[in-house]
Amino acid sequence: MLCEPYLLDPTADGVHVVWHTEGPGSHHAVLVGPAVAAMTGDQARAAAAGDAGEGWRRVGADTVELSRTREDQESAVPGRTYPIVTRRPVYRHLATVTGLAGGRTPYRVVSDGTVTAAYTLAPAPPPDRPVRLLLTSDHQLKAMVPVNLAKVAETAGETFDGVLMAGDMVNAPDRASEWFDSTAEPPFFRTFERILAHSPIYPALGNHEVMGRWSETATLDAQFNDPQPGDWDITTYAELFPYPRSESGGQKWWSRTIGDVHVICLFATQVWRSPHPEGRGKFQEALEDVDNPDRWGWGQFIFEPIKRGSPQFAFLEAELASSAARAARYRVVMFHHPSHGLGNHSVPPYTDPVQVVGHKSIRYEYPLADDHILRDVEPLLSASGVHLVLNGHSHVWNRFRNAAGVHWLETSNVGNSYGAYDVTSGMTRWYPPGYVLQGDPGGLQPVVPTVAPLVRPDGVPLPFVASNEVTVFTLLDSAAGVVRSYRHDTRHPESPAILFDEFPLR
Repeated sequence: MLCEPYLLDPTADGVHVVWHTEGPGSHHAVLVGPAVAAMTGDQARAAAAGDAGEGWRRVGADTVELSRTREDQESAVPGRTYPIVTRRPVYRHLATVTGLAGGRTPYRVVSDGTVTAAYTLAPAPPPDRPVRLLLTSDHQLKAMVPVNLAKVAETAGETFDGVLMAGDMVNAPDRASEWFDSTAEPPFFRTFERILAHSPIYPALGNHEVMGRWSETATLDAQFNDPQPGDWDITTYAELFPYPRSESGGQKWWSRTIGDVHVICLFATQVWRSPHPEGRGKFQEALEDVDNPDRWGWGQFIFEPIKRGSPQFAFLEAELASSAARAARYRVVMFHHPSHGLGNHSVPPYTDPVQVVGHKSIRYEYPLADDHILRDVEPLLSASGVHLVLNGHSHVWNRFRNAAGVHWLETSNVGNSYGAYDVTSGMTRWYPPGYVLQGDPGGLQPVVPTVAPLVRPDGVPLPFVASNEVTVFTLLDSAAGVVRSYRHDTRHPESPAILFDEFPLR
């Protein structure tokens, strides 16, 4: 097995159990029931050959091969080298467990003779039940992620009603080892396995879930960095996470009611381009490529429209007006891009690049007034009584509250940070004149953490966490109606996580 099982998209009486292997095998099943927890490995293997017994039952899995997983010279797979881009077979096994009663039920996976530890699964909590949700994003195989997730488990346990993941799980999504077994950096499923084996993950697409143009020879990093408008794909992500999905958006946008919380997930993501003024980047094409459109990057273009008039905006509008959203105690909208934020990736604005063609030059501009999220999406969220917007992308922790009472939270200082650009930090973004070089481009003031903010050497409290030594995670507790953020200083591994911010959703 390449990973422990993970849970997807529970229903009123069931849940999907998913795991992966390098070979197709022939015997893959989930054993479910109270008796499963006490089974030995031999007993579990014997039980997997039957259909049911006292205190347990067997659920078979469907197997498919992932279609685009590969490795290359940048991969770090135990005992293997890949001098060129090489297809790596990965097989997905998916068992849909139904007929579950309320509460948690033990389960094990038996996969071609391998027996996992006993974990627990549960159906979706009913709409009126309070829930606990873990909020996170931007793991990207970064060094602090393992201790971050260990502190989550130490502080709050391994069992949640859901994990809201606001994108950027790995770096190059077609590189199989980044998900499963890289020895160079912490792979996604390996570091997250103890939590995801008990808790369903609800992921959003970030820019690092999108691959660029296919090549038989270019490195996977080069392919990842080479999308063009209309020539990109999310195949590996979609095959790893076939659920949740919606009729109009597939896995790109969807909604689910998790207990008393209604979650709407959007695909609000741009390709990332370098901000530097030379070569292909956010603001220009490389001079040597001006006459070769096949080599253009087309600026920091948006993958899928979210502006008013787009199918995604129509979905959001209808979903916010739905009976499920209106009946929920809390409404949460999740997407990757940081509309309000102190991080570097909050600039330039989230809008279509305006191409300016000059003599032997091609430049791109991004008018702030045309920011699709600030101009079109935020007014809709404010008018619809959304309580929380969860985003990622800038690898910081910061939060805001707009005039309508909508909270905006980025809690992506998980594995590393690239800085916060605020008057208290004194840092200035390295963008051309005319862009917002410091503070929130949307004009909101960041909220200083309410419990134990980090402070400057002169004692001034910081309204952010942007650190490569302090890691952050956040929990939504709908029973208390609060969102709590914790920080842990990795220089002191035995120290507990510290509650540093808490705010009510209403």
